[in-house]
Amino acid sequence: MAEINVVPYIDVMLVLLVIFMITAPLLSQGVHVDLPKAQTQSLTRNQEPIIVSVDAEGKYYLNVAVNPSQPITKEILQQRVAAELQTGKSNGKERPVFVKGDRKVDYGAVVQAMVLLKNAGAQSVGLVTEDERINE
Repeated sequence: MAEINVVPYIDVMLVLLVIFMITAPLLSQGVHVDLPKAQTQSLTRNQEPIIVSVDAEGKYYLNVAVNPSQPITKEILQQRVAAELQTGKSNGKERPVFVKGDRKVDYGAVVQAMVLLKNAGAQSVGLVTEDERINE
């Protein structure tokens, strides 16, 4: 009587299931921000942009920081962006810089983020919105 022992296969599948359950939440990057809606065109760039996120409480997050999900101070934000822009200039390419502001945040916090980016050396700063046609 020849039977296949499936217990080792079940063990492997359970281990893989646990691995995927742990790593799946880590794959989402950045901070969740409730973006305002507007009709826009998608950007197509080959280089990763520098994105400053401002959450509903007015805290700043930077996608190129050591830990993008941790809030950072204004001083560290400006220093880190200046360093990233200098690296991009040495490569001969201007990195795009954007601000993602939560719709509930005070407008002054978004403007302050734009001022910090300009002081860090960003030539132009764009605003990120959510396409209103997506939720129709």
